[in-house]
Formats: sequence, C-alpha cells, structure tokens
Amino acid sequence: MKLLIAFSQLTILVLIGVTTGMAVDSSGNLSECLIPSNCVRAEWSFPRLKNAYKELVFIASSLPRVNEVESTENYWHGIVRSLIFRFPDDLEILRIDSRNLIQIRSASRIGLSDLGVNQTRVDDLYEQLMEKI
Repeated sequence: MKLLIAFSQLTILVLIGVTTGMAVDSSGNLSECLIPSNCVRAEWSFPRLKNAYKELVFIASSLPRVNEVESTENYWHGIVRSLIFRFPDDLEILRIDSRNLIQIRSASRIGLSDLGVNQTRVDDLYEQLMEKI
C-alpha cells in the first residue's frame, strides 16, 4: 500500500512538474534551470549595461498577462501567464555590474515541457531589446 501511495505521488510530480527556483543563488547568478525542457537561462553583455537593463525591464513589464512580483535596481521578477490555460511562468532579469552582464531566466512552474514557449519569449525579448538600444 505504501508503495502504491509513493508511486502515485511520484506520478503526479512527473505529470505536473516541479515549481522552479527563483531569485539569485549563492554565487550571485540567477538559479540554473532544473528542468531544461521547460526553462531557459541566458546571459548577455552590453556596453551600456544600465540602459540595456532598464529597457529590458520596460519591455518585459509590457508583455501581455505579466504581473510584476519584484523590481529593484538590479533584479526584476514577473509572472507571465499563458493565454488559454493561464499557466504561470517565472520571468527574471538580473543585472550583474561586476561582470557587465544581464542574465535572464524564463521557466514554467507547471509541467515538464513548455513546447518552446520560454525560449521563444527570451528570444523575442532579446530581439526587441536590440531594436531599442
């Protein structure tokens, strides 16, 4: 009986996925993707880092169905919901001045696959940012 309950719990976990970690890890980076099939993490370098960060946060804040969770001088976090089923995805942006980098992470909270949604989101944000700066 205990084995059946444990198997049932594992099956549910596999079907719905794992809530992704958020925020900055102990090394000062956005956390790594735990499930590569539903998460994307990228790093970009810009000559005018503060300007690029501000513009990227503005673009991300303007996405449809996004709710801002946290916004500081160096870190932004929003929840983006899918159009039909309203699945939540975490979108994070981190400015790392000491390394002249912006890190961005987009990860689904539910499921093992996002069907490429997060990669498309990150690619679109980069493209829009490059048009603005």
